[in-house]
Amino acid sequence: MSKHSKLGLCVGLPTLGLLVFLLAPAPIAPAAYSPPKPPALTGLLAPNQELQAVERIAEGSLHGPEDVALDDQGRIYAGTHDGHIVRVTLSPTAGGVTEQVETFATTGGRPLGLHFDGGGRLIVADAAKGLLAIDPAGQIETLTTQADDLPFAFTDDLDIASDGKIYFSDASWRFGYGQHLEDLLEAKPRGRLLRYDPVTGSTEVLLKDLYFANGVALSSSEDFVVVNETYRYRITRYWLAGPLAGTSDIFADNLPGFPDGVSSNRQGTFWVALYTVRNPALERLHPHPWLKRQLSKMPRWVWPKPQSYGLVLALDENGAVRRSLHDPTGERVPQTTSAEEVNGELYLGNLDRNWIGRLRP
Repeated sequence: MSKHSKLGLCVGLPTLGLLVFLLAPAPIAPAAYSPPKPPALTGLLAPNQELQAVERIAEGSLHGPEDVALDDQGRIYAGTHDGHIVRVTLSPTAGGVTEQVETFATTGGRPLGLHFDGGGRLIVADAAKGLLAIDPAGQIETLTTQADDLPFAFTDDLDIASDGKIYFSDASWRFGYGQHLEDLLEAKPRGRLLRYDPVTGSTEVLLKDLYFANGVALSSSEDFVVVNETYRYRITRYWLAGPLAGTSDIFADNLPGFPDGVSSNRQGTFWVALYTVRNPALERLHPHPWLKRQLSKMPRWVWPKPQSYGLVLALDENGAVRRSLHDPTGERVPQTTSAEEVNGELYLGNLDRNWIGRLRP
């Protein structure tokens, strides 16, 4: 082969490869999005080390306790990556505290949001199985899997009103669990806020076209419910009572990170767990659909990486930040997904660690 032929081959093959890559179909059809400038981490948002005091419970005995719930005996429940719901019993001893970790139930999916209803059933938002109810013996009942003839693809979080109605989210009707980054890059509103009535068995869509509908929580007087829109850095409010009933507005906007879980202590405080702080590389990428389309074809290791940063916010019922808890190093508490206040203690969940967090006053 001549030198010219070898040169042509060396140039032609990479060019052909690039052409094939560019013409290959992408798994997403992204939209352009121009994020607002992130708020400065100053004042009430200023970094601190409060989350570094978190105690780790059941460390090494479970994987990915995304949300946490406690029963009336103080036992801790969490859903794990392998489809189990584990129960942790803490027993004081002369030498400290013993931990008993056991499997309470197995859903076969990915249990995320957890809450006990008034009858002692554990209500579960399972990403793959829908909205479930588990009785004290561990027997599972499927409550609902679709609304308006559209199946849930990513049942995510929930809260339960005093009348027994369940408010919950379907993060994305297109992308299921494990595809949350595709939903992030696509930047289209696929999420819904829903309400299940256990008396009638009906499921109602309250809001649609949400950008990754995630955490759900009711206000102290249950006159509104909030839902996190993770990929818009905001929390949306849906009014349940009063002159604005049936309408929605923005409860908190331009948050310093990705809001994941939200809970209410029913005393005027919402605890918001942020998975991580904002990502400059991702925000530079968002306005460019073509670049996002090409990136979606590439291995995950080249995608923008989340910073290991622990962050939880306390908001009042007007949406104002009243306190922030940080672990800037991410060494003790990285990437929180839920924060639940029980008896003045804050229990923290996470997506892929092997412990449950507890922060005492």
